Amino acid sequence: MHRRAFLGTIAGSLLAVPIVAEGQQAGKVYRVGILGDKASDSNETHLWQTFRAALRERGLNEGVNLLIEYRGVEGNYARLPEVAADLVRLKPDLIATRGSFFTGALKAATSSIPIVFVGHADPVGTGHVASLARPGGNITGMAVLQTELGPKGLELLHSGVPAAVRISVLWHPGTPSAVPGLKALEEPARLLRLQLQPIGAQAAGELEGAFSTMARGGTQAVLVFSTPPFITARQRIAELAIAHRLPTMCQGRLFVEAGGLMSYYPNHEDVWRRAAVYVDKILKGAKPADLPVEQPTKFELVINLKTAKALGLTIPPSLLQRADEIIQ
Repeated sequence: MHRRAFLGTIAGSLLAVPIVAEGQQAGKVYRVGILGDKASDSNETHLWQTFRAALRERGLNEGVNLLIEYRGVEGNYARLPEVAADLVRLKPDLIATRGSFFTGALKAATSSIPIVFVGHADPVGTGHVASLARPGGNITGMAVLQTELGPKGLELLHSGVPAAVRISVLWHPGTPSAVPGLKALEEPARLLRLQLQPIGAQAAGELEGAFSTMARGGTQAVLVFSTPPFITARQRIAELAIAHRLPTMCQGRLFVEAGGLMSYYPNHEDVWRRAAVYVDKILKGAKPADLPVEQPTKFELVINLKTAKALGLTIPPSLLQRADEIIQ
């Protein structure tokens, strides 16, 4: 196996931001809120544990100088405004959260409490920040832009399954970043001579119908947009794709671990650890408006050969050589 880093862009540098104080105020206990998704999901638990560990590395220790208030919606996204408002009423020093779904709910609930997002797919397009370099409000964090991620995933899917010309895009109509993400696929698809078929699904119960629609439309492969509802339903997505004999390009290695064919995405743990840097700096006195939104610089291509075998596919050696990890 060979490792290759796919370089992204960094919108500014956190190192350039002046810090008001060298350390947290002596004797102060900081209250940090977390607005999460499904605490019962192993991936959700692992990522926030990674985030907490990164805070400890920066001297923020729960029970000593840090109190964390976690609130999750348990997959019921209609409750986001209610849960966000509940968290804001606690008046934490800062709130950390996931992508556009969650950030939008918090933005509606407060314009003063600092918010740090993790893995936002389009913070500018959704209006959550003014720009990547100058967020301009109370919100900043780590972005993984769908407008850049999608086209690269489509290119890699075409490289892995060159015979597939009709590609479905599984997307969530309620995800704010999804529409610009679909728009960004149009020109790459034209250049690659691919036919795109966007198929929307908003809940796990709609996935079976979505894949049946793909099959009736002659779909030959699927690009899956990452969104919290799909992350928690990753096992079902993988099962349906294999049942319909459809190769998938996903966004996150956990999809591939669940049985998806390929993934192109940053290392989740790295993104969550980096978000802790924002928390540390803001608690020390930095303003979110002055902290540029950062993008990952390394992306991982992960391929599941067991799934390829189940689908009767032979992945081109040239693509296998580019993979950062191969699951046998």
